[in-house]
Amino acid sequence: MGLSWKERVFMALLGVAAASGLTMLVLILVKATNVLLPADTKFGIVFDAGSSHTSLFVYQWPANKEKDTGVVSQALTCQIEGPGISSYTSDPTQAGESLKSCLEEALALIPQAQHPETPTFLGSTAGMRLLSQKNSSQARDILAAVSQTLSKSPVDFWGAKILAGQDEGAFGWITINYVLGMLLKYSSGQWILPEEGMLVGALDLGGASTQISFVPQGPILDQSTQVTFRLYGANYSVYTHSYLCFGRDQILSRLLAKLAQDRLSSQVAPVRHPCYHSGYQAILPLSSLYDSPCIHTTDSLNHTQNLTVEGTGDPGNCVVALRSLFNFSSCKGQKDCAFNGVYQPPVHGQFYAFSNFYYTFHFLNLTSRQSLNTVNDTVWKFCQKPWKLVEVSYPGQERWLRDYCASGLYILVLLLEGYKFSEETWPNIQFQKQAGDTDIGWTLGFMLNLTGMIPAEAPTHWRAQSYSIWTAGVVFAVLTLVAILGAAAIQIFWTQD
Repeated sequence: MGLSWKERVFMALLGVAAASGLTMLVLILVKATNVLLPADTKFGIVFDAGSSHTSLFVYQWPANKEKDTGVVSQALTCQIEGPGISSYTSDPTQAGESLKSCLEEALALIPQAQHPETPTFLGSTAGMRLLSQKNSSQARDILAAVSQTLSKSPVDFWGAKILAGQDEGAFGWITINYVLGMLLKYSSGQWILPEEGMLVGALDLGGASTQISFVPQGPILDQSTQVTFRLYGANYSVYTHSYLCFGRDQILSRLLAKLAQDRLSSQVAPVRHPCYHSGYQAILPLSSLYDSPCIHTTDSLNHTQNLTVEGTGDPGNCVVALRSLFNFSSCKGQKDCAFNGVYQPPVHGQFYAFSNFYYTFHFLNLTSRQSLNTVNDTVWKFCQKPWKLVEVSYPGQERWLRDYCASGLYILVLLLEGYKFSEETWPNIQFQKQAGDTDIGWTLGFMLNLTGMIPAEAPTHWRAQSYSIWTAGVVFAVLTLVAILGAAAIQIFWTQD
């Protein structure tokens, strides 16, 4: 006896349900592919404790590192109120307290669950290097105070230390080349190492020291000036040197002290300062000058007296006075020598000049790669302006206004006569504060190097389908459900008959 039409429909629906269900199962299990879910984001905090102020930087990078180094970007910067930590000699605990407001801002950005695994480091630079020379116990007390504050926070505190000048220069070099894509760049959907020969040099002018770092054309003959790195699977050998006491603030203080000492024979007469504008006059305490170990005192000078200073607005004599702060004679007869007897190979390639290099030339409107003649002419004309005209022309900038002439001329002496740039190589210098929306300095380079010590985490694997396969699976799932419901309906109606 043959099947009734209802039985035939019922069996057909069961067949369709079985076939579509099996097809859906095959699509799910066989056509699935391995995909990498986005890696967790890691964070790091670095305090840059400079001679005149402290800054906090928060960096972030994916947990799955590229060639054993994190792909790092800047997430936050915070300027800490008050002077540099080296100024808290009379009350070291305030050095630690001063960090709290910016630290709270950083912790608000980082997910709370990641606070315990966020590496945090404080690096102090030339200001603390000078204090350590002058009074090592005071320097230790300040570092202990900031360490106590940061160790009580919920982060993974890695320590606070005085950064060597060579490290400061080298990490600045890493920062610039990283943000410019010279160490690693994203192309065609993947991270690749750029071609060699495009690396950029770094020129840093802080408050108490200055650094030069670059890859020379030939070998580095003095190994004490060489640092090596391995980043993103490649090795780098960089020339770097840091000159303590040649930072902007220390040079200005050394210059004033030298002019004061030169006037010892007539102590009543005011000090005539060629780098201050004509018409400028001020009474300054001598004691503040001799707090720094960069300035060597003389027994015949009374440090308790005040000093009357008058500006003469004479850029020619200003340059002569600035040159006297260098020891150029120590390099006579030496082929590769900068000043103070320090070995330096010839400058090579493009350079980025930042920190006070940038701030000074930005004020003078000289950051657009003007020619050397234009820069010289601009600085000299500014120095020759009367003080009254300068005050009127730049309202609200009184703090540094008197010093831009000396700073501008010092930069020219340092770059041309110190570091041996020439009219031909001058166009290779760019004066910049940022590159790629990232502040230029040693902190990012430090974090890049630091992430090389953080174990890489394997990205999460998961099973997933392409969009077309997923759509087909949904269609067969719906078809299976309809067929099953139809078969159930036939079965119910057939039984009721």
